[in-house]
Amino acid sequence: MDVRVVVAGAVLDRGRLLAARRSAPPELAGRWELPGGKVEPGERPEDALVRELREELGVEAEPLERIAGEWPLRPGLVLRVWTARLISGEPEPLEDHDELRWLGPDETDQVDWLPQDRPAVAEAARLLARGAGAGRRAGA
Repeated sequence: MDVRVVVAGAVLDRGRLLAARRSAPPELAGRWELPGGKVEPGERPEDALVRELREELGVEAEPLERIAGEWPLRPGLVLRVWTARLISGEPEPLEDHDELRWLGPDETDQVDWLPQDRPAVAEAARLLARGAGAGRRAGA
């Protein structure tokens, strides 16, 4: 069976991680995730992440490093996560989300993350605690 990849961004800015609350589908609504979406056929995962963050949040972002590991979502679908930095725009919940929240490295347990996002969130919090993503983006 072919495995389709879903990409997500651990968006880091000013020492914080962006969390997005799902508004759909009903079984995921109200839970928090790292924003992203499916990689289209022929699309590089990093390009898919840039596209998804533009569509879902209205921002331009740059993928940085892939967080080690991948997590099954359902049969034939796996999650892969990259750290990313904002280049321009202020994130807004445009698609599939109804709320966004910036969390410091010691605040990531304040929201109810989807289970498959938890390992990547823990790694992103470790990166933030070490000072990654602490700087301001250009022009901000």
